[in-house]
Amino acid sequence: QVQLVESGGGLVQAGGSLRLSCAASGSIFSINAMGWYRQAPGKQRELVATIRSGGETNYADSVKGRFTISRANAENTVYLQMNSLKPEDTAVYYCNADVKPARYSNYYNYWGQGTQVTVSS
Repeated sequence: QVQLVESGGGLVQAGGSLRLSCAASGSIFSINAMGWYRQAPGKQRELVATIRSGGETNYADSVKGRFTISRANAENTVYLQMNSLKPEDTAVYYCNADVKPARYSNYYNYWGQGTQVTVSS
């Protein structure tokens, strides 16, 4: 039915940039908030950034000024532009979205499988 697929992860040197993409596909009626979360080894999964359908954004303090979240609503896609990457940004990054599937009355929360981001020093 509904699936979130991330892309754009990889290995980058400290100070470099990466752009993550997440596309929602399937029988979708509408999507409310979308966002990015990350989980490093031995740590809890944490919020990175979220964006509402109207464009309102929210960022973790650790990424403010370096990361930018955006979305293309017509394509059901959310992006995360990551600049000035630091080794502490190394984690698996997960896409998240609140989706109302076609034929359903409610919104449901979906997760992608994650994409690895590794920042070397």
